[in-house]
Amino acid sequence: MKQLFTGLVCLMAIRATAQTPASTPSPLTVEKIMQDPKGWIGTSPSDIFWSEDSKTLYFNWNPARAKSDSLYKIALMGDRKPVKVMPAERRNLPLATGSVYNRSRTLKLYEKEGDLFLLDCKPTKNGTPPPHRLTNTVERESSPAFSGDEKKIIFTRANNLFTVTLATGEITQITYFDATPKKPETKPNSQEAWLKRDQLALFDVLRERKAKKDEGEKITKTGQFKRPKQFHTEGRQVLNQKLSPDERFVTFSLVKSAQGAKTAIVPNYVTESGFTEDLPARTKVGAPTASSELYVYDIQGDTIQAVSIKGIPGISDLPDYARTGPTPVPDSSMRRGPSAGATGADTTGKTKKTTERNVAISTPIWSEDGKHAVVIIRASDNKDRWIMRLDPATRQLKLLDRQRDEAWIGGYGASTSTTGFLADNQTLYFLSEADGYSHLYTVNVVTGEKKQLTNGKFEVQQVQLSNDKKFFYLTTNEVHPGEQHFYRMAVNGGERTQLTTMTGANDVTLSPDETKLAIRYSYSNKPWELFLMDQKPAAKDRRKAADAPKPLQLTHSLTPEFQAYPWREPALVTIPARDGQTIYGRLYKPAKPNGKAVLFVHGAGYLQNAHKWWSQYFREYMFHNLLADKGYTVLDIDYRASAGYGRAWRTGIYRHMGGKDLTDNIDAAQWLVKTQGVDAKRIGLYGGSYGGFITLMAMFTTPDVFAAGAALRPVTDWAAYNHGYTANILNEPYSDTLAYRRSSPIYFANGLKGHLLICHGMVDVNVHYQDVVRLTQRLIELRKENWEVASYPVEDHAFVEPTSWMDEYKRILKLFEERL
Repeated sequence: MKQLFTGLVCLMAIRATAQTPASTPSPLTVEKIMQDPKGWIGTSPSDIFWSEDSKTLYFNWNPARAKSDSLYKIALMGDRKPVKVMPAERRNLPLATGSVYNRSRTLKLYEKEGDLFLLDCKPTKNGTPPPHRLTNTVERESSPAFSGDEKKIIFTRANNLFTVTLATGEITQITYFDATPKKPETKPNSQEAWLKRDQLALFDVLRERKAKKDEGEKITKTGQFKRPKQFHTEGRQVLNQKLSPDERFVTFSLVKSAQGAKTAIVPNYVTESGFTEDLPARTKVGAPTASSELYVYDIQGDTIQAVSIKGIPGISDLPDYARTGPTPVPDSSMRRGPSAGATGADTTGKTKKTTERNVAISTPIWSEDGKHAVVIIRASDNKDRWIMRLDPATRQLKLLDRQRDEAWIGGYGASTSTTGFLADNQTLYFLSEADGYSHLYTVNVVTGEKKQLTNGKFEVQQVQLSNDKKFFYLTTNEVHPGEQHFYRMAVNGGERTQLTTMTGANDVTLSPDETKLAIRYSYSNKPWELFLMDQKPAAKDRRKAADAPKPLQLTHSLTPEFQAYPWREPALVTIPARDGQTIYGRLYKPAKPNGKAVLFVHGAGYLQNAHKWWSQYFREYMFHNLLADKGYTVLDIDYRASAGYGRAWRTGIYRHMGGKDLTDNIDAAQWLVKTQGVDAKRIGLYGGSYGGFITLMAMFTTPDVFAAGAALRPVTDWAAYNHGYTANILNEPYSDTLAYRRSSPIYFANGLKGHLLICHGMVDVNVHYQDVVRLTQRLIELRKENWEVASYPVEDHAFVEPTSWMDEYKRILKLFEERL
């Protein structure tokens, strides 16, 4: 009873002082907030999935604070209390992801530990029956699917396609990919041909044996024992094999590895062996990349041929930057870096010769009746995405939709997983940024008629088709950029019905019968918990709100120690940018301001942090509470390129990282001075990864704005980062030199005035420690003295050890306390 009473008192205290706590019974320290979060905060539920009868919820959880999470379940028909799943039951459970159903959803097919299983989803008196094991082999079987007539199971083994007939268990090999080099065919010369004819003319036994051999080969090719066509891959990798619903065609991709691509190495100094060991890392942007082609194996015609890309509209279109001359330097800060004559993509201004761009073609998406196949094609420079109908018999492509972006195709609208056919087997749905925001569209693959189903200044982030294919379930941020809600909408568009009600983020896992929502929910000062509610519309009328379904909280994950502190609810604010745009931010206001301010710069580039849910930067969130307790005003913003605000915001950094993304932070700092009483000479900033990069650019190119900065695991030179991320934004270093020069902090290091702290893990295989080493040498040569580097020998890009977190944030706090 005493514990219950204490918990109620703590809960009341949290609610009463959520905005600006008047007093803190247990002061925050770096040691406290950076300790192992399992024991200090608690572990939120994750990886949620349902039983096939929709009566039991499963999820990973760790209320016992063990070394690793365990599987728990909640029976909806019982007391709805979490119970740990025993090993015997767990072994029989299907995987939460990667499963496929037959059309009636009575059978479920999945792979587990390299074998295939089939589950009968029809419940019995004793619940769902155990799964039926289809394979039990040393070799791995994967990518299971039902055949078009649902009488067979299709799967991959040893990089080839097989089928197993459910009625008989007969296994048939569909493809025969041979990795050994194909022997060159040699034709006999005149002498050899004459000698062979002469031998057959002379000897009856040779003629008889040849006739028998020829007849046997004819029977093998045309009879019931016909084997799949042998195909020599010639060193190329086979991927994405797929059998058409009518079992006539197999599509597959052949990937040719890049030649001459040098891989960076990351030395590991602290090892069990006592010797320095090299960690293989990645290539750098601009290195040669792999190429791929889509092939069609016509089983009936016994032919294998590639799909031609020549007919793709705009396949040879150059991007704008490659068709124009040098881009002028955007601002005077460039004078501290390379000369004003630094060139862009084309120093002559002449149009380059056009050639077909490399593309990647997706695995075909087939209609259920097997009559239509659609592929999604991406250009290697990521300026184009085509959705095209594929005729496998002729290997011809027909355009259905083209999305062109002179920056790069990206955002939620670039997803290929949210694409499929509706019930009519002719209408394809997909996401696109065509109108500037990620929205849902349909296109008729026969007539080409296209329709936009959602529109407005918000983003459709996830799409799921209902079992009967009459409705879409959507996750959007249309209520507010900082909220995520779950909706239902008819497949032909129209009004969206909001199903979730709680302010914050609602990550929904729908029950198989679609009657219940399992919601992983959080708010800005409340970590994720699991809730349950019936699928009913949210009440629009306040008078009816009392009758609306109320989410039931199923888990309580937080420790009493964590709940004892009155965690702030950051104020969501809007800040005017210099170009007229609106910046969203999270503001932590101290009870007793001291005139100091700190800006936090989130990482990842395309990520959102100014929102109403529990941040993935939870350590930073706690640190911001600590700073606010000390009188600091803290602000973190969704600068240009952050997620959730549409295409223009997403691509605002194209060809100039450290441009608008940096000026957004400068505008935010000036807003703090104008509206929050902050001293303009006592502002600092910090961030990790991309946030570390922005910190460097701020300290080097706008040295009078920030008095101190902490750059954590920062990119110092974008030419040293990976291809997949960097080439989208800055193109390639040898073809767009200007973009890299004006975007890389190492060229601007001479501008450093304030005090700089750099922290980096030495076994970082993402942003390599070499980045900091090169910048260190640059600062030494520039005779700079107001900087320091802290190295962490056992840490990768994301720190793991609590002692590393503690050391890093003690240094950050010391920097701000001493220099602001």
